[in-house]
Amino acid sequence: MAEVVLNKVNKHYGRTQHAVKDVDLVVADQEFVVLVGPSGCGKSTTLRMIAGLEDISDGEVRIGTRVVNQLPPKDRDVAMVFQNYALYQHMTVYDNLAFGLRNKRLAEDRIRDAIDRAVGILGLGELLTRKPRELSGGQQQRVALGRCIVRSPKVFLFDEPLSNLDAKLRAHMRLEIKRLRTRVPTTSIFVTHDQVEAMTLGDRVVVMKDGRVQQVGTPLEVYADPANKFVAGFIGAPAMNFIDVTLRGDGGGLRAQTPFLSLAVPAARTAALAPWRDKTVTMGVRPEHLTLGEVAPGRTFDAGVEVVEQLGAEIQLEARAGDKTLAVARVDPESGPAVGDKVRLSVLTERLHFFDPVSEAAIR
Repeated sequence: MAEVVLNKVNKHYGRTQHAVKDVDLVVADQEFVVLVGPSGCGKSTTLRMIAGLEDISDGEVRIGTRVVNQLPPKDRDVAMVFQNYALYQHMTVYDNLAFGLRNKRLAEDRIRDAIDRAVGILGLGELLTRKPRELSGGQQQRVALGRCIVRSPKVFLFDEPLSNLDAKLRAHMRLEIKRLRTRVPTTSIFVTHDQVEAMTLGDRVVVMKDGRVQQVGTPLEVYADPANKFVAGFIGAPAMNFIDVTLRGDGGGLRAQTPFLSLAVPAARTAALAPWRDKTVTMGVRPEHLTLGEVAPGRTFDAGVEVVEQLGAEIQLEARAGDKTLAVARVDPESGPAVGDKVRLSVLTERLHFFDPVSEAAIR
């Protein structure tokens, strides 16, 4: 096991495409870090540069004490789980697990011991004589994980390994990976476009956009204190609501105003927002911080319900407020609003976020 360090790592494709831009990252020994972002943000390319499957245009990648820029993949002591499982279809599960170790010319008894360990961790005992076509998607992914475990690498790399699974199986495999971490605490880097996977699996989350790292932090840090509007909108489901507001003086404080709402800005935020007095900023509020009814004076606005999504444990409302703003709220299923109803939504003002309308950086 070892730490992984990326220092100003870049990837160019020709002269025009700059896919990864000055990525700096330290993944501590035994840490599980998730790279997350939309398609095309550079997360898989970054992972492939760590694995040695992509050349590094500029910068340095270090695994443990070694700079690995020029090392081929087989010499980096990493193991990778791919989206498409990458199993040998003509081999049994046992032979798939043994393949990499046999290439290293390990003795068969040592190979058997390594496979027995992986089988015990992943519950593959009844599958060893089957071939991949006889396995479900979840079973094939467990075999792919087992092939990594038998190698006892310094680093596990996961390239969107759950993308091809259905929703229920994806949730099950997330639990399998979390259990695996407790039993095999290896340094791990996991790539996904699914922010739920990122939040539930990662010790830390690295949010990427357009080849650049936008924010690095624990799942709670990234959720509660996003660095910019992109992170705020990407992390959290449903996404954060954004409303352009003007900050007006209100005695010694500030109010966030639009034609349809007027909210007192919490006193703790006044100093940071003071330079924006009488200017327009972007205000963000998460759906879970909107509730039905008037919780406290000065925290509400009226809206018309346009969409009701019944999810059992909660209802998600899309409600138009004013001419353009579409507010998404998560509310109690017993409240029972219907499409066309007029509702009053209360805002948990202590959880508001504010962003520079030009740079989109958080105003802190």
